[in-house]
Amino acid sequence: MTNSQSRRLLLAGQVMLATLILLLGLPFALTAEAPNCTQPVPVTFGNATIPRILGHWNFIASASRHPHYLEMTKAMKHASFSYFPGSHEEELDATTIVRVNETCVVKNTTGIQLFLHNFTMVHVDNQPASMAEVMQSDKDLLILKHFHDDFMGLSLSARTLNVSKEHLEEFKSYVHCLGFTEEEIFFTSEKDACPLPWDKTEGGDEEPKPE
Repeated sequence: MTNSQSRRLLLAGQVMLATLILLLGLPFALTAEAPNCTQPVPVTFGNATIPRILGHWNFIASASRHPHYLEMTKAMKHASFSYFPGSHEEELDATTIVRVNETCVVKNTTGIQLFLHNFTMVHVDNQPASMAEVMQSDKDLLILKHFHDDFMGLSLSARTLNVSKEHLEEFKSYVHCLGFTEEEIFFTSEKDACPLPWDKTEGGDEEPKPE
C-alpha cells in the first residue's frame, strides 16, 4: 500500500468515526434559544416508534460550530445509515456509509441503547457517551436532537436522497430556534451518494470498502 493510499484510508476512517458521532450525538455548539420559536417535540418510544426508525436513512443536513465537525465536512460529500434490531429488545445496530472525497467507507456499529423513559438513543464506543432524542416529524424523516455535555443541536435524515421544500424549511426553523444561521447548515450532495453494500453497484462507481 502506498503512502497516498494509507493517508486516504486514514482520512476516511477519521471522517467515518466523526460521522457516526454526528448521527448519534455529535457535540453541537450550545446557543441561546431564539424568542418565539417552535422547538421540535420528542417522540415517545414504544412498540410503534422503534420499528419506525429501523431501515435505511440518508443524511441530509445539520448545523454545528464544533471545530472537528467543521473539519469533517470539508471531506465528507454524503452519508447514509441503516438501523437494525440489536441483540436485545431495547438495542439497535447500525451500518454507516460515507463518501470521503472519492472513497466510500462502510462501518458497522452495535449496542446503541434505547432508553424508553426519556426517549433517548445512547452509544458508547471508546468515546464519551453520545445521546440523541428522536423528534416528531413526517414518517419519512428522522430529526435527531443531539446532546453531549453542554452542547446540543439537530440533524435531518430522510428515506429518500432529498426532501421537500416544506420539510426543509421546517428543519431550518428548528435550527434557527437554536441560534444557528442558515449559512451554518451543512448539506450533503445527493449526486455523491454511495452505492449501498446490499445493492448491486452500477459500472463506474466504486464499491464501499469496509473500514
